[in-house]
Amino acid sequence: MKRLLFVLCSILLSGAMHAATAEPTSAEAAAERVTTLAQTPPMGWSSWNYYGDRINEKIIIDTIDKMVASGLRDAGYIYVNIDDGWQKYKGSRADHPLTYDEKKFPRGIKYLADYAHQKGMKLGIYSGPGNSTCAGYVGSEGHEKQDAAMFASWGVDHLKYDSCCSHQQASQAVLKTVFGDMSKALQATGRPIVYHACHCGWQNIWQWGNSVGANQWRIGQDISDDFNYPGNREGYYFDVLDMIDRGVGLEAYSGKGHWNDYDMLVIGLHGHSKELVGTGASDTEYRTHFSMWAILSSPLLIGASLDDLNAADMVTLKNKEIIALNQDPLGLQAKRYVNNGDQQIFAKPLADGSWAVALLNRSGQTATMTLNLHQDLDLPWKKTLVRDLWAHRDVATVTDSYSSEVQSHEAKMLVIRSGW
Repeated sequence: MKRLLFVLCSILLSGAMHAATAEPTSAEAAAERVTTLAQTPPMGWSSWNYYGDRINEKIIIDTIDKMVASGLRDAGYIYVNIDDGWQKYKGSRADHPLTYDEKKFPRGIKYLADYAHQKGMKLGIYSGPGNSTCAGYVGSEGHEKQDAAMFASWGVDHLKYDSCCSHQQASQAVLKTVFGDMSKALQATGRPIVYHACHCGWQNIWQWGNSVGANQWRIGQDISDDFNYPGNREGYYFDVLDMIDRGVGLEAYSGKGHWNDYDMLVIGLHGHSKELVGTGASDTEYRTHFSMWAILSSPLLIGASLDDLNAADMVTLKNKEIIALNQDPLGLQAKRYVNNGDQQIFAKPLADGSWAVALLNRSGQTATMTLNLHQDLDLPWKKTLVRDLWAHRDVATVTDSYSSEVQSHEAKMLVIRSGW
């Protein structure tokens, strides 16, 4: 109970501190953005991990249709985000305007946004604060108001603003201006556009992303299609466990309207991405990946072609009980409460008074893991009901502790609640 009160008090204190130090105009606009948009982590699909810049109108329309037909939309995946490569020109903004490639998108981006909306979904677009984007296409530098107005006129609902090929060595002050300019431009359009400030976790973006009106920000470099690869592939890519480690201690920066983003889901890539490194993961490892992203309140954006999702992938992505942890209205990111090397326990309180718990076994062998309700979580309950979210059933009623065998690279996902 003490820890729960501490979490809630910290949230209130953090809000009060932000209010006390806010700058009059820009901060108020930023606050309005984060208090009205993305009240739970955005869920959907993004084109880059599988298609790169080889995208077109047919791929986007087919993806929208398949998300509806497969039940992914109804499970909560409502964004279809067009990443880099929709633009007509490569090169500098000084030499070319920013417009869509009519060969790839003959009916334009507005047509796709309208189509998504008719299907009960939302459309995202991509740009960057440099003269050119990560893939070398024209960027938005110096044209934020013009570009934001264009995106809004198209009916866009989400903007990924990616600085991967610019401002890598910039200071926090410069980055606040760079990302803040686009935030203010989006705000001025009057259209509710979720804003993803993508800066790979550099310059501790989680410390200031909220203050410039970002609704989500990447906490690390690009994810690889690996569960556990020694070191960083090519000295850059983070595997699933690397990304989980990266987010430990960042819980206070995540909440309603402003989320720590652990990068796109690699479930379904199976080592076949032409854009990401990695040899793929097992069904158990992909399931753990999804479980941890959910309890850590990361945005859930599918990065695979929907045609490549097998039956196990679909069961993983559509688990309503796991998704509910991610979309819980209290909006907290799980904290790591126990760290015994390869056996770790993450947990967070939920809006209904229950707790979500992940028993994460990082080792190469099955382990028996024990959750001590009073010692680990300081819970006052005399009797605790335990539910297994992958088994979809209540598994125990305990007084002091709960033990379970956890397979290698598995995360046993639980919801625990007071029994009286």
